[in-house]
Amino acid sequence: MLNYFKTVLTRVSFDVRLFEKELRKAIKTLIAEEVQELKRWCYANFEDRQAILNRCFE
Repeated sequence: MLNYFKTVLTRVSFDVRLFEKELRKAIKTLIAEEVQELKRWCYANFEDRQAILNRCFE
């Protein structure tokens, strides 16, 4: 599932609202260890979405 959500987030990254919606869905679906890996991956790959990442990973 983690790889699936990485693919989805990459594909929807052009749309801020859709990106946040899919990120929140991923956080709800994944287990804790996967959420931490997703968090590291998101911060490494989506620096321009820092505000959304901070809001979702609080």
